[in-house]
Amino acid sequence: MRRSGMSRFGSIIASHLYAQKWNFLIALASTLMVALADLLRPWTLKIIIDNVLLAKPLYDGLTGVNDFLLNNKVGAIVIIASSVILISLVKGGFTFAQVSLSSRIGYSLAHRLRAELFSHLQRLSLSFHKRSKAGDLLTKVTTDTNNLRDTFSEFALTFITEVVTLLGMVAIMFFINWKLALIVLATFPVLVLISAYRFHSIRESARKLRKTEGKIASKLHEALSSIVVVQAFGRETFEESRFERDSANTLNESLKTARLEALSSRSVDLTSAVGTFAVLVFGSLQAINGEITPGGLLVFVSYVNSINNPIRTLAKLSAKISRALVSAGRIREIFEVEPEIIDLPNGIEAADLKGEITFYGVSFKYGKGENILNDVSFHVPAGKKVALVGASGAGKSTIVSLILRLYEANSGQVVIDRVNVKNYKRESLRRQIGIVLQDTVLFGATVRENIAYGRPDATDAEIIEAARAANAHSFIKKLENGYDTVLGEHGGTLSGGQRQRISIARAFVRNAPILIMDEPMSGLDIESEAAIREAMERLMQGKTCILITHDFQNAAESDWILMLENGRIVRQGTHESLIGTSTKYRDNYHRRAMQKMALGV
Repeated sequence: MRRSGMSRFGSIIASHLYAQKWNFLIALASTLMVALADLLRPWTLKIIIDNVLLAKPLYDGLTGVNDFLLNNKVGAIVIIASSVILISLVKGGFTFAQVSLSSRIGYSLAHRLRAELFSHLQRLSLSFHKRSKAGDLLTKVTTDTNNLRDTFSEFALTFITEVVTLLGMVAIMFFINWKLALIVLATFPVLVLISAYRFHSIRESARKLRKTEGKIASKLHEALSSIVVVQAFGRETFEESRFERDSANTLNESLKTARLEALSSRSVDLTSAVGTFAVLVFGSLQAINGEITPGGLLVFVSYVNSINNPIRTLAKLSAKISRALVSAGRIREIFEVEPEIIDLPNGIEAADLKGEITFYGVSFKYGKGENILNDVSFHVPAGKKVALVGASGAGKSTIVSLILRLYEANSGQVVIDRVNVKNYKRESLRRQIGIVLQDTVLFGATVRENIAYGRPDATDAEIIEAARAANAHSFIKKLENGYDTVLGEHGGTLSGGQRQRISIARAFVRNAPILIMDEPMSGLDIESEAAIREAMERLMQGKTCILITHDFQNAAESDWILMLENGRIVRQGTHESLIGTSTKYRDNYHRRAMQKMALGV
């Protein structure tokens, strides 16, 4: 049974905290010690004022201590005052332990969440990625995980520290003078109402802010990945204005969030100031009447002033926690999306396939749209070359996607070696298929790593042999660092023909029994096309080949040709039979031949 997005997200958090339980417990103990140190600090001043300067007994049973405080006032003051340094050292040590351990918890959680998100995103269907914006997904993997990291590395234990400190101060204030403590407590309902209201407002603002940030990231990714088109059409100014408009929306939302946070803090300060005023007035009257010692009043006022800090910190934390909750919701949304293509529990490992491919009445549509394929049936014997020809949108690429199990048929069956592809494990099936695409995908890695991408365990000798077979070795050796040359993003430092030859070398290294080629020579110059055609001839030997092409002359070299229109196979046969029976095929073939003659090909 698959886990829901909520349970998966929750289980990641729970399992992480369990794995870090000792770090968490030690950090929690350190937090309590930090709070205790803050509570002890004002008492040194009370002892100096009441028990040294005013000569009041510290405790009736401590005769020796009382005599020392009375008879050695300078020494007593130095010793008692030095406790401030000791408390500071103790607090510093425990604060270091708290910050170090809580940071480990938070940063390792962010690492775990990023890894889980990236793994989950890679396994989601292409339909999800086509309808999602890359920039927004990037924001969720980076910014939103960082927000949760900060929550666990700082906010969680800081929250505990401030709550413990607050409760400790309230308890001590009741111990010192319950009447004054009630005055302070009277301000708490107002503070709670202010914080609750601001928490809701800031959370809504944070949700809008995360959405606008995701939109900006998407716009940035879109513009930079299409920079060639932007510059070629002279649309830099247009893109700048679009980006500036979206950035301005983010600025406005950020300022709104900042104003809400500032207003929350000022409201807390004002309410606390009213409480301090009341304590000073009534406490002074009590001191005059002897109901409280001057040192006790000083400690009480110190706590009243200090109590603002945890309250103010908690108010700020509420804003940060609200942002973290928004980020948690956005991350949870990703985990709630289940992969559409999953392996069966008893899935078969695809190994040593022969490459026989059969479609039985296959129909397919994307989402709720119209059918892209309608009752498609054909058979490709193992080791044969089949060409798919037809206009854009006829369904050629969809057929390839179904063979790769990037999608699954809505009806009918896709069968390889007499086994429904649904019964194969996805990764094992795809390892049996080599791909050469029209839009060559290369990575910002070395040439060696790009060639071995489909088979990372390939030896240097196999990589070089594949490059030679793809007619790529000669130009690779001329690169600055040969096979260790790091390519630009998407292979932008190479020509189109060079990128395609590396792609063919990658297919050679994989040496899969099934080969898919999607317009492998589209847009190439004459010299590059000749080199790639020669390499492809070697690559296709002994393999089952599916060739997608608009070039009917390329299709003519195939063993079998499928003509597609509107998701249906309207004609199929050998080149010779289609030349004689299909006017459309014959006209397209001769038209392409005339074009090549005009180009001197």
